[in-house]
Amino acid sequence: MPRHAIAGAMLSLALALGAGAQAQDYTLRATANANEQDEDYDGLVVFKDYVETASNGAIEVELFIGTQLCSNGTECLQGVADGSIDIFVTTSGGAAGIFPYVQVFDLPYLMRSDRVAEAVLTDDSFTRLLRDKALADSGGAIRIMTIGNTGGWRNFANTERRVAAPADLEGMKIRTVVADLPQQLVETLGASPTPIPWPELFTSLQTGVVDGTKNGVTDIMNMKFTDAGLTHLTLDGHAYMAAIWVMNEGRFQSMPDEMKRVVIDGFHALQQATFASPKRKQIAAYEAFEAAGGEIYSPSSEEMEAFRGAVEPVYDWFAREVTGGDEVLQALRDSVAAAEERIDARMETEME
Repeated sequence: MPRHAIAGAMLSLALALGAGAQAQDYTLRATANANEQDEDYDGLVVFKDYVETASNGAIEVELFIGTQLCSNGTECLQGVADGSIDIFVTTSGGAAGIFPYVQVFDLPYLMRSDRVAEAVLTDDSFTRLLRDKALADSGGAIRIMTIGNTGGWRNFANTERRVAAPADLEGMKIRTVVADLPQQLVETLGASPTPIPWPELFTSLQTGVVDGTKNGVTDIMNMKFTDAGLTHLTLDGHAYMAAIWVMNEGRFQSMPDEMKRVVIDGFHALQQATFASPKRKQIAAYEAFEAAGGEIYSPSSEEMEAFRGAVEPVYDWFAREVTGGDEVLQALRDSVAAAEERIDARMETEME
């Protein structure tokens, strides 16, 4: 957001706070297990700039990119809970051990497009449900602030052959994270789920420990997986790569309302940045994938229907086996249906 656009807000804050807000009254320690090419980093840069400017220097945001403060989702979330970390971004897989229902974002084919996903995540009703559940399950320690994107959409990619139908995945060893839902999905499609740490995936593809993975194209190219033999990419878009941004609840509640508003607006700016970043970066990533000898395949509408039909048992498993799964799945479906109705109605109006 241009600085002149928030000048009025800054003036209002200065008048409201008067002499009570001095430079760096609040220092927020924010971390992401990422690098400077990642959408999470883009979001944090926008957040830092907005919050420090809009608070007129009353809030300082310190960025710790990589593993300086913590090395994985579980460790980082514990840091947020105990207050040693103020802000952290996690994937659904990274948070599944503590908040299993956030795996709802890994359920396949529930959201048809970026436009639908962004409409769902900017309508606070669904996010509020997750926020309330996370606060309750963390003993009031971890607050979900917003949900953005980290890498676009998950697609199936492999070293063996074109995947145009569920049967094409049968027998393949597909890398997953250590979370129940992705493993259930891969198994339902006839492949073998193989949990592999992210840093080990290149070598695992190169040596045949796994035949494929399910990632966004920017992650694939950032890690140069084409050099490890990953040459077939199917744009099935089976899962939205949600980035769940959390904050220590005590830290948030310790701030005066004026500062809370700045932080909330900062997370909105962050969310918008992470929505936009993958769309731009994936253009070059797709070109680089093909230039490296890779094949990109877009399934037809009939082929997509076959994929959707094949994964129906995964929804039943999630609702039955995941604590809070039934409630969260229904809430997401309701939010998606409402978003689709609004989008379709607007489309009809714009086409007149």
